[in-house]
Amino acid sequence: MSKVYFVGAGPGDPDLITLKGRQLLDKADVVIYAGSLVNPSLLDGLRARIYDSARMTLDEIVDVIRKALEQGKLVVRLHTGDTAFYSAISEQIEKLKKMGIDSEVIPGVSSASAAAATLKQELTIPEISQTVIFTRLEGKTPVPEKERLKDLASHETTMVIFLSTSMIDRVKDELISGGYPEETPVVVVYRASWPDERIIRGTLKDIADKVKTAGIRKTALIMVGEALQASEIFTGKQSRLYSRSFSHEYRK
Repeated sequence: MSKVYFVGAGPGDPDLITLKGRQLLDKADVVIYAGSLVNPSLLDGLRARIYDSARMTLDEIVDVIRKALEQGKLVVRLHTGDTAFYSAISEQIEKLKKMGIDSEVIPGVSSASAAAATLKQELTIPEISQTVIFTRLEGKTPVPEKERLKDLASHETTMVIFLSTSMIDRVKDELISGGYPEETPVVVVYRASWPDERIIRGTLKDIADKVKTAGIRKTALIMVGEALQASEIFTGKQSRLYSRSFSHEYRK
């Protein structure tokens, strides 16, 4: 039996899928895609039989993969963004392993990367923040006790918060109680890289009201931290990488 390919579709812009992912899609006999999140234009012109996993359970998804592979078909499981986090591939791969089915993961472009790109900035700025925390607020899916948003906030580093925009009041309260000042910059990016992308800027003090006024409740990232000021002001902070006074093996 051949293997199934888990492919990260990228954040939304169909051109942001990897070349390897695009080639697999074009050759696939069966594609199971995250219908509520993946840009449907990625499916245009495919010869594959297509399944929308938004309407399927885990067992149904695995069953489609198993049956297709038994028939010698090339199967692509198309996920949004990058498969490395919040993609739910682990539970699928675990079930497939128990059936003796192999898999290969093709990474994609994260919405966090796309959001930073649309802001035209890094999330790590010398002397301001050299750490990025990817996390989420506890909702239907619990988070470990040691990873509560309030506790992570004590580091006051750059934070990218997924799957939490509908609970932005709780996000704000936990971040402030955890240590971020009320004036900490916040950017909410809605549908990063899509044609209807929107950017809402504010501070922890006012971001909740701004997001609610904009009517944004899902498919948005909350980005927090002093590093975010780099896309609005000149910070004057530079790495030593290109400094005349800094030498390394390629430059004396």
